[in-house]
Amino acid sequence: MAKKTVKRRSRTWTKNEVKTLRAHSKSRTPVVAISKQMKRSVGALRQKALSLGFGLGHQR
Repeated sequence: MAKKTVKRRSRTWTKNEVKTLRAHSKSRTPVVAISKQMKRSVGALRQKALSLGFGLGHQR
């Protein structure tokens, strides 16, 4: 019997989350720490930062 595939749905970004991401970018917080705090993957954080036009992480 074939396994069922799980559809993944992306959570939308709230204005508060974007504001928090920008603040972490300015303070150069490590991406892993941001990921745990915001409960999002490292890749999702990096993609959002790239789309907003700023870098992310302490070693950029």
